[in-house]
Amino acid sequence: MMSRLPTIQPELATGQTKQLLQGVQKKLGFAPNVMRTMANSPAVLQAYLNFSQALGKGDLSPKLREQIALVVAQDNQCEYCLAAHSAIGRTVGLSEEAIRDSRKGESPDTKDAAILEFASALVVNRGWVTDAELCTLRKAGVTDAEIAEIIANVALTIFTNYFNHVAQTKIDFPEVEELAVA
Repeated sequence: MMSRLPTIQPELATGQTKQLLQGVQKKLGFAPNVMRTMANSPAVLQAYLNFSQALGKGDLSPKLREQIALVVAQDNQCEYCLAAHSAIGRTVGLSEEAIRDSRKGESPDTKDAAILEFASALVVNRGWVTDAELCTLRKAGVTDAEIAEIIANVALTIFTNYFNHVAQTKIDFPEVEELAVA
């Protein structure tokens, strides 16, 4: 399937687009197709990079941020993000079992499980969560700062999911298998 938005070639980019893509390449070793596609608008790519960088300085660990991205991508059926966050998850120490569990919204860690269930509820209910769901988070030891960051990480992943749905971004990470339905 062809992408419905062009992927910008870093070597042909100019101005701010070139600077942004060079920064991505320097940090990651390559410019993933999603970022090359976002580069159609330097403002969009810059916003994505700034949001990601800011959340990287928060209280949630890189592993947990990837787990949140996985459950959100699964709920939104974003094949690109499932592939990307599975690959990135491996680099931050997630096992294959943890990646699979995250996609299902599960974790053997009680706090992480509560966070993944809440992230999924945010997606499924379009942000309308109950007092009981917040209470469950707090009982699991989740702080208000972490709740704010969960919401932000879900929003960032929804943005990339929807972006990839519209663009039909060509997957440039190892593709993932469908989850077996129990």
